[in-house]
Amino acid sequence: MDRSITLTDNVLDYIQQFGVREHESLAQCRRDTQAQEDFAIMQISPEQGAFMAMLIKLVSAKKCLEVGVFTGYSTLNAALTVPDDGKVVACELSPTYLAKAESYWQQAGVAHKIETHLGPATDSLRKLIDSQKETFDFAFIDANKEDYDSYYEHCLSLVRSGGLIAIDNVLWSGAVVDETDQSESTVAIRTLNEKVSTDSRVDICLTGIGDGIFLCRKR
Repeated sequence: MDRSITLTDNVLDYIQQFGVREHESLAQCRRDTQAQEDFAIMQISPEQGAFMAMLIKLVSAKKCLEVGVFTGYSTLNAALTVPDDGKVVACELSPTYLAKAESYWQQAGVAHKIETHLGPATDSLRKLIDSQKETFDFAFIDANKEDYDSYYEHCLSLVRSGGLIAIDNVLWSGAVVDETDQSESTVAIRTLNEKVSTDSRVDICLTGIGDGIFLCRKR
């Protein structure tokens, strides 16, 4: 077999039942987001959260960087995973989303591990680079798609050698293979995928988990 299994609803339910140990605050965040948010599709799935938590543990990450917070699921997932003396730096544009996210972080008792930067992520990342104080073990990119290349380059500057960058939504519901789709977001994702595929600065693996995650290990 040279192709991955097709994830029917029943198979996906099975994965979530037996392959995910979801903290109650994560589950609450997920349920609330699905029920209340118009853009709930932007939230990562529980199996993607479990996968990312495993990656954080495998690289023994103590410092994580989140580019895009939304209602806080992935940031909370990282904060629950890093050790007690660990840290998650989270960049978010929307004060409304950030306030919602912080309520779940407080509920889970991990808010003290999370440092937030409100405003355009490119500005926040540039300030982190200029401060020369941060070397991250793991970075997760899940924000404005048109700025993906900028986020990627900034994260390469901020992540240590041997550290991992995970880029979300790189399959874009399959639109990346539809050449008739020339929308800005699709073109930006497609262009970055092509760039990363030949980037000698990183080791790569493009996975079909969620909406596609491009894993880039900095050499």
